[in-house]
Amino acid sequence: MDFSNDADLDLIRDGVRAVCAKFDDEYWAGLDSRHEFPWEFYKALADGGWIGIAIPEEYGGSGRGLLEASVILNEVAASGAAMNGCSAIHLSIFGMHPLVLHGSEEIKQRYLPKVAAGELHVAFGVTEPDAGTETLAIKTRAVRDGDSYIVRGRKVWTSKAQDADRVLLLVRTTPAEECARRTDGLSLLMANLRDPAVTITPIAKAGRNAVASCETVYDDLVVSAGDLVGEEGKGFYYLLDGLNAERILIASEAIGTGKAALRRAVAYAKERVVYGRPIGSNQGIAFPLAEAYAKLEAAELITHRAGWMLDRQLRCGAEANMAKYLGAEAGFQAADIAMQTHGGFGYAEEYHVARYWREARLMKIAPLPQELLLAYIGHHVLGLPKSY
Repeated sequence: MDFSNDADLDLIRDGVRAVCAKFDDEYWAGLDSRHEFPWEFYKALADGGWIGIAIPEEYGGSGRGLLEASVILNEVAASGAAMNGCSAIHLSIFGMHPLVLHGSEEIKQRYLPKVAAGELHVAFGVTEPDAGTETLAIKTRAVRDGDSYIVRGRKVWTSKAQDADRVLLLVRTTPAEECARRTDGLSLLMANLRDPAVTITPIAKAGRNAVASCETVYDDLVVSAGDLVGEEGKGFYYLLDGLNAERILIASEAIGTGKAALRRAVAYAKERVVYGRPIGSNQGIAFPLAEAYAKLEAAELITHRAGWMLDRQLRCGAEANMAKYLGAEAGFQAADIAMQTHGGFGYAEEYHVARYWREARLMKIAPLPQELLLAYIGHHVLGLPKSY
């Protein structure tokens, strides 16, 4: 196994850092407090070609893999943009994976070049109020009517909904009781969020407020049959193709957020003088920071391994789940230690670690909780009886 630096990845890191350097902590804190989407940041990344990194070249992208996408999101988070920055671009960078793999040539030509250029903003609509992580229990219904589908239902936690143009929407096209398996009968539609039949309401939440999370209500929304991704009834299987990728990207974002918090904590520990010496000279401060660093490094190794395996089409369910679990744990631990290192000032917004803390905490419950990752590892890796 070769652990030497990858020149291509280093170039990506340098390029993304150069863009992110133009958007400091004050920029992100201001947008977060005002609940404003980071359009200037989004445009800068799009102009640099980073949005289309994982979209095939024939559709205007760079045709690179998941590993490269994860490096980009890690650098964005580590710059201080944290989850506000990552959530602004996450879906555009890799959320179109089901469409790339399963969409018709016509639908790919219609949407992917615009996504790669940063011109088309896309959200992802899966979670519902009564279904939660039980995706197969969704109730949003799409009924075929000639050359269209009529969609009725409700989704929650749809990130970017109020700022996006389209939503990759999971719907039930065949009632569950009419399907041989519960996994059948679900479909993916590229639906129009700007239609008057869609009502979008932001959800008040604890953090990551530059990117809204929304409830979306679809009241007889008409969606062209040409906006069906792949075959009707196979949407759940298409989603499975992207689950490991999503876990790896989330891990990278959590690790990057932890890096941002740790960087500020180390700087504060060197500068803050109490009883005549920097607080970082005390082992009670130094040891937790060192431990946080070690765990971030270890989490990043498994995350890179998972991305490397996915790009080579190797089975990586265990690695992707472990990456998300360890990345979220390490990222939040680093943010929590950063707040503790700052003492009372950690609770003050001007030091920014409180913002990192709120956003790092999110990754332990989204897009799925840590307990489900452990359930996967327990059942699929250790061979224990299924617990759910």
